[in-house]
Amino acid sequence: MSAWAVRHPDAAIPANALWSTPFARWRGALARVSSLDVAVAATRAATSRLPLDEVDGLVLGWTVPQPEIFYGAPTVARRVGLSGVSGPMIGQACATSVACLHAAATSLHAGGGAQLVVTADRVSNGPMLTWGSSGPGGAEREESWVRAAFARDPGTDRGMLATAETVARDAGFRRSDADALAVLRYEQYRASSSYEARRRHTVPVEVIDPDGVPVRLTDDEGVRTRSTEGVAAERSVVRDGVHTAATQTHPADGAAGALVTRTAHARSLASGGPVVTVLASGFARVGSGRMPEALVPAARAALDSVDLRIEDVDAITTHNPFAVNDLYFAREMGVTLESMNRVGSSLVFGHPQGPTGLRSIAELVTVLCLRGGGVGLFSGCAAGDSGAAIVVRVDY
Repeated sequence: MSAWAVRHPDAAIPANALWSTPFARWRGALARVSSLDVAVAATRAATSRLPLDEVDGLVLGWTVPQPEIFYGAPTVARRVGLSGVSGPMIGQACATSVACLHAAATSLHAGGGAQLVVTADRVSNGPMLTWGSSGPGGAEREESWVRAAFARDPGTDRGMLATAETVARDAGFRRSDADALAVLRYEQYRASSSYEARRRHTVPVEVIDPDGVPVRLTDDEGVRTRSTEGVAAERSVVRDGVHTAATQTHPADGAAGALVTRTAHARSLASGGPVVTVLASGFARVGSGRMPEALVPAARAALDSVDLRIEDVDAITTHNPFAVNDLYFAREMGVTLESMNRVGSSLVFGHPQGPTGLRSIAELVTVLCLRGGGVGLFSGCAAGDSGAAIVVRVDY
């Protein structure tokens, strides 16, 4: 196992410059719309009152190729009104959002100006890759970009679900533990759906599909009601396994973004509202086939880098594609399941990969704003038995 973290001395986000779209279900409202179009529409809406002419760079996060993605960063920048701006494109599976914020904050360290972070993915209609033959008479090979990645880690020859079942078995978690966690997370999401503060960071999607038909998405698609009885009735995905369709996330489509700048600039843009200071980012890799465990060392590394303990944290969100992620994190970190993901989580609202973490960070900020500020921690796993975490502080 390895873990490392970076402390960010002067990086902040005005809370009014942190946003996410609702997430569409797989093959739902956004299935035929390029994620770049969704990202542009959402960014324009979210930044309409921000001085984008002060932005020096753009960081674009994505994991599923879209048409014209080769020109992704400069194209998105031009379309949101930043014709002279570009920057890196980053894809680190489910850790993409943290990696993008980390890159933006690091650019500030190096003397750069404000960085616009945009993350987007359309898991629906992922591309089929055709690999040419290696010689005369050789057969071409096809690969589904999305399905193949979920089904097999080339380092272990096992799928992501297998990592969840391995950790659940070795940690002694039962099917009933996972079922109860799924119901809890749904109830937290449902109870928070009317929060005015939660709506502050939600940007409706208004785009035109390839046939010229307007598409509008104002709320999450694909959220399944989870009751104790209904979850118990689900069949395990693998024989005698812990996880069912109710205790793992579903693929989705969406976008999220943030404006990362220096603290003084963030305060001026916040206009008296809350400011999110980005304290540290942490990354980790655990043993082969143990992906759900990676949240813990990533979180510990990020906290350690700013001399904080878990007891100093006022709110926690996680990327939890499997119920065991939260079960393991809570036990190892010494926190209650109820104290985590108070207004939502990817287990419920879905997983477009690139923007998933940034949405959870936006919801983390929501929780901190509701309590009047404080320290927040986000942590999530990613492909290749890795994880990423970020520590923030919200002040008024």
